[in-house]
Amino acid sequence: MASSSPLGRALAHAPWSPAAWRDTAFIGSGVPLQLAGWAIVCAPWALWVPVDATPIAIFLLAPLFAVLLLVRPATRAHRERLWAMLGADLAELPERPGGPVLGPLRALRSEDLWREVRYHMLTGPLLALGAIAALLCWLGGLALVSLNAYAWALPASSALSLTWHAVRLGVLTALGVVLLLAAPWVAAAVRRLDVRSAGRLLAPDREAELARRVEDLAEKRAEVVDAADLERRRIERDLHDGAQQRLVSLALNLGLARETLTGVPDEAMQVIIEAHEEAKEALTELRDLIRGLHPAVLEDRGLDAALSGIAARVPVQVRLSVRVPERASSTVEAVAYFVVSEALTNVVKHARASVVDVAVVRRGATLHLTIADDGVGGADPAGGTGLTGLARRVRSVDGTFRITSPAGGPTTLTVELPCAL
Repeated sequence: MASSSPLGRALAHAPWSPAAWRDTAFIGSGVPLQLAGWAIVCAPWALWVPVDATPIAIFLLAPLFAVLLLVRPATRAHRERLWAMLGADLAELPERPGGPVLGPLRALRSEDLWREVRYHMLTGPLLALGAIAALLCWLGGLALVSLNAYAWALPASSALSLTWHAVRLGVLTALGVVLLLAAPWVAAAVRRLDVRSAGRLLAPDREAELARRVEDLAEKRAEVVDAADLERRRIERDLHDGAQQRLVSLALNLGLARETLTGVPDEAMQVIIEAHEEAKEALTELRDLIRGLHPAVLEDRGLDAALSGIAARVPVQVRLSVRVPERASSTVEAVAYFVVSEALTNVVKHARASVVDVAVVRRGATLHLTIADDGVGGADPAGGTGLTGLARRVRSVDGTFRITSPAGGPTTLTVELPCAL
């Protein structure tokens, strides 16, 4: 691109270029705002110098309080200036509670307030000096370049007479040209410093903003996980109180018909028997589904009882140890329950193990789960054995998931779940 070459950069910063005038107008418009803080502080002393302690204290404290009150309006003015003249959108600082008067006093320990003060009382005035220097380059350059326009009319005794001091005029004219050529570069440098300083001091701190966003996302994710758990509980209750009861009643009626009806043709009795068996199978599947959604025993009696029920149903010897002196949140308990349940299912399907050791221990604010078997090993999360889903479920509550499964075994699954949810 031409603008990246030396010639392109020189043309972009030429005195007649639109960028030069834009930068000059931008930095010039900021001078009154950037010097306003010190103008407020110094104004009382310019009008009258007190000699008593009380007026001196008032002269010191009143301007400082005024500066604190005007910091946020001045910041908004700089934001509007950046947007109107450069198209730069500066993120707005969060509103201070307490209104325009009490807000600054309540925010005296706020980092945002003191970053604003640093801009308006230190960085801003220095930028104003740079802007004034750029403006002086423009004015001095124009004044020196235009000397030849009127030097011929000066008397011969004048120090700038064209008749006797042509060399001096030439040097001053050359100096004016240098100032005019330098003015756009000075204006561009001050403009870049102003934009960078405003972004760092008048906008939310990027690290703090990222931390707030991470915290907000974590809270929203926790809310989503809790909402999903509540929805599973609602579905479990609806199925338990509705469809399951109807299936129980249907199975009882069919069983009663199967045992008591006499004189029924064999074909009809066979239909009743098949319907009864189907109803019992459907009831078993529905109970498994309800247990998989959210087991009622987990909510009523905790992890120990719920995991003991899982261990009793597994066709493998399970040595279970649960030491949870204080219950975790229902969401964390549900994740722990499903992790152990799915891990035992994987052991039965794939590990060919004879013994499984399950340990659930709470240490401080962390729930530790360890599932170890003496199977063939070789478990791979990418192999479609449900480990990927387990890891995703654990990460949904900011937990950690680790598995060690060399070929030939043993396999050890370690999960850590934060309880402070």
